[in-house]
Amino acid sequence: MTPQEASLKTAEICRLAPVVPVLVIDDVASARPLAEALVAGGLPALEVTLRTPVALDAIREMSKVEGGVVGAGTLLTPEDVAAAKAAGARFGVSPGATDRLLDACEAQDLPLLPGAATASEAMALLERGYTTLKFFPAEAAGGAAALKGIGAPIPQIKFCPTGGVTPQNAPTYLGLSNTICVGGSWVAPAKLVAAGDWKAIEELAREAAALSA
Repeated sequence: MTPQEASLKTAEICRLAPVVPVLVIDDVASARPLAEALVAGGLPALEVTLRTPVALDAIREMSKVEGGVVGAGTLLTPEDVAAAKAAGARFGVSPGATDRLLDACEAQDLPLLPGAATASEAMALLERGYTTLKFFPAEAAGGAAALKGIGAPIPQIKFCPTGGVTPQNAPTYLGLSNTICVGGSWVAPAKLVAAGDWKAIEELAREAAALSA
């Protein structure tokens, strides 16, 4: 898969809903009902971060949910890419980008949402053919004002800002012409997941899905 093809596929996934839930799964038993609640609420694209021992198993379980498009976040190495693809991930997300990581995703035909926080990083990825990127860490990197500033000279790139995005500032990001969606963890609070309150999570997902990109 070429970078151009990968970015088109990534953009297609990002356009499924205005918010991509960023999920840290500690208990694999919660993975499937969590995915079902989020998909039922209108958020089909799900990012499972590879930050816990059960993350790959969670991806396997979530991939069984009809209508869901499950991806792996925090991809750092070619080994992460191979493991994520084997677990059933349909896209990948990384906090940054290295040549080795990009090579691995292209070889594995895994669409990647690579991270960039500066104009130079975005330009380097654009030069390689990537036009759909993750703006990370969004708030720490300057927030919506910084993303708007980057978009002015590089309108070819669309971003998914992630990192510090909340229900309060998400509309500001989504109002930018170079924002395709946002990534956020607020739709699946750890407290609700631990309690198994799937109805409450589904309602949070509905509210997020109603935001306009």
